[in-house]
Amino acid sequence: MPQDLQAIETKLAAARTRLILDKPFLGALVLRLPMHAAKPDWCPTTATDARGFYYNPEYIAALSIEQTQFMLAHEALHCALSHFARRQHRVRHKWDLACDYAINPLLIDDGLKPPPNALHMPAYKGMTAEEIYPLIDDNDDSETLDKHAYDQDNESRGSGSNMTEKDLDQRDRSQSQPEPGEEGGGQSAAPEQGDGADRPQPLTPDEQETLAVQWQQRMAGAAQQAMQAGKLGGELARMIDHLLQPQLPWRMLLARYMSAIARDDYSYMRPSRREGDFILPTLRSHQLDLVVAVDTSGSIKDQEMEEFINEIDALKGQVRARVTLLPCDAKLCEGAPFVFEPWEEFRHPQEIKGGGGTSFQPVFEWVERQGLRPDLVVYFTDAQGDFPPREPTYPVVWLVKGRTKVPWGERIQLN
Repeated sequence: MPQDLQAIETKLAAARTRLILDKPFLGALVLRLPMHAAKPDWCPTTATDARGFYYNPEYIAALSIEQTQFMLAHEALHCALSHFARRQHRVRHKWDLACDYAINPLLIDDGLKPPPNALHMPAYKGMTAEEIYPLIDDNDDSETLDKHAYDQDNESRGSGSNMTEKDLDQRDRSQSQPEPGEEGGGQSAAPEQGDGADRPQPLTPDEQETLAVQWQQRMAGAAQQAMQAGKLGGELARMIDHLLQPQLPWRMLLARYMSAIARDDYSYMRPSRREGDFILPTLRSHQLDLVVAVDTSGSIKDQEMEEFINEIDALKGQVRARVTLLPCDAKLCEGAPFVFEPWEEFRHPQEIKGGGGTSFQPVFEWVERQGLRPDLVVYFTDAQGDFPPREPTYPVVWLVKGRTKVPWGERIQLN
């Protein structure tokens, strides 16, 4: 009934206003999603297509105001984190589950109350959807709390018309709601004719790309406002900081760093008198002394370790490096060190074992005992372990899986 729908719209507006006041980061994101009553045949709870917030009026009516806040923030985070553009080759159902498992702990940690049947697993706290995805069983038939209407199955991607950023901006303005304080502010969009809005068309690749840029800009602006108000912290703040960092391929960054320290240069040393009286430049190449440490505590998968070692092998040939491999968990692996000359293939030793705790100190203690001063130490790890109390005098690059910070050295993000 129109009167009932008006009450539900008022409830949604009140929940959104509370978010704006209490949690300005989430509130600013929710304001970017026009609200539409949807047909229940495709939207039993709530949904988003990265362009709007769709809801089943009966479902919203059954929620408390706190649970309504959760659903609004849940859909806004799907958009802000660009879940609609990050699936790539992954199976849609597993990806949808991974996205919900990634979002819900963030909202619960921020003090929001989830509705019944919200997917939540404490073990996934602090993990991205990409990290959670391989941990989900292929036969998991769990259902997400909401509908992700921005996507279709792998074999049937959306075929809507291509839209430019200007087109999307115009559509957003046509669908957007008045800002608070303006006439009509706080009201959701009127439902379409009939029983509500039909399921929206899934995003095209061009729309995904354009909306991903828009939502990253919106997230950055919302985060800045919330931090200025002193109302953004915890795991949500760390996740945002991680996502807003420049996303460059780790291989490119590592290659750039190693090339910068490779000392291939011209020498003007005086030659032997037998060679004449002229001093001419000659190209002198310095062999790079590289120490590679690998965390074998179990946080790094064999496939990831193999990719890392292959990349070092490729770079080693380009910069003419002698590599010392030090696998380590809480202590150096038995048989270490493994030394590879510039002309030898850098490969994964068969005898590497690990799985214990994590300490980074044995690697640096070994270097000190040997009296070495390597040109570079590269440490492949999740950065969750005991660090040496003092930074060494030689350069150290940490290739980090996850979002853990390092106390010193150069940090390169793996994933």
